[in-house]
Amino acid sequence: MIFRLVLFFTMVLILELYVFQAVKTFTKVRWVLTTYCAVSFGAIVFIAYQFSKFDRSVGQTPMTMITLGLLLLVVVPKLVITFILFFEDLFRVGYGLVNRFSSSTPSTSFLPDRRKFVSQVALGLAAIPFTSLIYGMTLGKYNYKVITQQLFFPDLPDEFDGFKITQISDVHSGSFDNPDKINYAIDLINEQASDMILFTGDIVNTHAKEMLPWIATFNRIRPHKYGKYSVLGNHDYGEYVDWKSEKDKEANFQAIKELYGKIGFNLMLNENTYISKGNDKIALVGVENWGKHFKKAGDLNKASEGLTQEEFKILMSHDPSHWDAEVNAHPKDFHLMLSGHTHGLQFGIEIPGVLKWSPAQYVYDQWAGLYEKSGKYIYVNRGFGYHAYPGRVGIMPEITVIELKKGKNLV
Repeated sequence: MIFRLVLFFTMVLILELYVFQAVKTFTKVRWVLTTYCAVSFGAIVFIAYQFSKFDRSVGQTPMTMITLGLLLLVVVPKLVITFILFFEDLFRVGYGLVNRFSSSTPSTSFLPDRRKFVSQVALGLAAIPFTSLIYGMTLGKYNYKVITQQLFFPDLPDEFDGFKITQISDVHSGSFDNPDKINYAIDLINEQASDMILFTGDIVNTHAKEMLPWIATFNRIRPHKYGKYSVLGNHDYGEYVDWKSEKDKEANFQAIKELYGKIGFNLMLNENTYISKGNDKIALVGVENWGKHFKKAGDLNKASEGLTQEEFKILMSHDPSHWDAEVNAHPKDFHLMLSGHTHGLQFGIEIPGVLKWSPAQYVYDQWAGLYEKSGKYIYVNRGFGYHAYPGRVGIMPEITVIELKKGKNLV
């Protein structure tokens, strides 16, 4: 603990020294410098105080999310400034060495002065993540996007040609703070008029009580002709807080499972069911959470009992790492897997057809959107809600609409 504190304050000191130099180079106005120091010091003290109060028996609260958001607002722009000024320092040291040993009349000062232009560039570039993070916490977290995707399968049963599925994932209801925005998102879900809706886990952050104020809101999701189904996500197991007893933890877990039923979804726990349309049918399979880095409660063999290799199958599995680890090579041949979990880290850049980047890609091979391998697909929903950082930058909350089409794979 002491080592972490020393490391934290050492990093803060380095950042502050560099940023203060940038501000001082940019302006010499005393009240501006004083105001900067006061605001920066106050923010650091507030962050340190709030983290010192974190209670693992409670877990994430609105205040912890605000604190994390403030931490990112303080640290990320300052990292940008420090990075630029550090490289300027390398140049200044190099220039000083050359001047000292090669000039017949070396300068009395070893290091040349900082250039105002470099500080201006650093401050300007730092403004980009600063304003982006503020946008993410105010508007981005509720900037819902409906993403539609047509998927072609040569062996799709004829009756299911054109069958539409809406997918939502990672609701994290304990983070919500704007009923109007959530109601707007529910309206978007209903407008899609899909045949079936699937919810791929994480209804809460930790505690079942987080969802209670939102049950009526989510009950506004209209009945879908071919059903409303769900699976559990890693947060639904209540594993990220300290419980007074295993009995309390289990009671919370049972209450979370009941929440899905209270909003009209059939929770699938390592099981399968047939969806029938006309004379044809497809199999819907739902596993509990299985993650490479998280809880492994999913049992794919149990969930697919009674199914044949030839039957058309859709799998709901919360964590996309399950696909490469077990699903894609499974002898039952799952045609489509629907996941969530990553949130695209709620931070990245997406320009359709041009650029798709997020730090999430360094942890997950499949982290947002559609992926294909040997004619099998996985779709990773970017998440309905948000967790930890109270916002979204570049990776927007998503409502997915997938239309199944009979025909040759086009990917």
